[in-house]
Amino acid sequence: MASGKRLGIFMQIGKAIITAAGRGLRQYPAADTVQKAMLPLVDRDGLTKPVLQIIAEEALESGIEELAVVSAPGDEDQYRRHFRSQTANLRDAYKGAPWAEDQVRRLIDLDARLKFFVQDEPLGYGHAVWCARDFAGGQPVLLLLGDHLYVSNETRRCARQLLDLAESEECAVSAVQATREHLIHQYGTLTGRRLPDRPDVYSIDEIIEKPNPTLAELKLHVPGLRAGHYLCFFGMHVLTPVVFDLLDDLVLNDGREGGAIQLTTALNDLARRETYLALETHGTRYNLGVKFGTIEAQVALSMAGVDRDRMLTTLLSSVINHQ
Repeated sequence: MASGKRLGIFMQIGKAIITAAGRGLRQYPAADTVQKAMLPLVDRDGLTKPVLQIIAEEALESGIEELAVVSAPGDEDQYRRHFRSQTANLRDAYKGAPWAEDQVRRLIDLDARLKFFVQDEPLGYGHAVWCARDFAGGQPVLLLLGDHLYVSNETRRCARQLLDLAESEECAVSAVQATREHLIHQYGTLTGRRLPDRPDVYSIDEIIEKPNPTLAELKLHVPGLRAGHYLCFFGMHVLTPVVFDLLDDLVLNDGREGGAIQLTTALNDLARRETYLALETHGTRYNLGVKFGTIEAQVALSMAGVDRDRMLTTLLSSVINHQ
């Protein structure tokens, strides 16, 4: 399907980067006392977990072995203290309970796998990714946003779907989701050509960061999508080593746009240099950084998990009682 493959380095992608340095101003005052990646949600298995753990398990259950978190100064100690405190509390309060022992094992494993890289200044998403360049070590990596959650519509996790395509085609791949026009100002939005043998895969031509509807209608229309919809980033990417070289150039040469180093700038350059695909993932992203985003994510996790019947009953009762 793709051309210009780099044989060897895509055999199996084992590293993931999670960007979690943002302070979540739109979630004030909660995010003023705890990092937004530590806000608690009930996961599909019925256990309450911090957002960071849910995102990390998305990667680990997709085959990732090493995890890097890009955080703000001083955050590592708070993250690690939380995981270790939660481990101790579970052991003390639910001693011998199988579900608690399983959660303890997960937390210990997660704490051991995590490496932290500090973004000293809030210089943009691209800059945050660049801060983990040493962790990537010249290998392709999975990139996940620290304020997005993903719910798959099939047996594979959303991240696994992305990794499967990247590994088979040996190229960079970004997950995308068809998004209604009034929401595209929240996301990187792209145009490209649908591949004839894979209707869910696109060859990327251009990306515009958070466009307005007028600009999107002019430059980002993709044939085959429903009217009023555009292809927007899903919040996860497989990046090739070239992306880190491009980010390095932007940082060293002060290639800021709007005061920030944008990942989109590097990705547009990548699309001009080598094969770069987009996968319309079989799943849904939930952006925790927007109004009602956390509530929507919680409902989605519950509806996809062991608490589905309880959540469905609650939602139906709420609708009936407020008609």
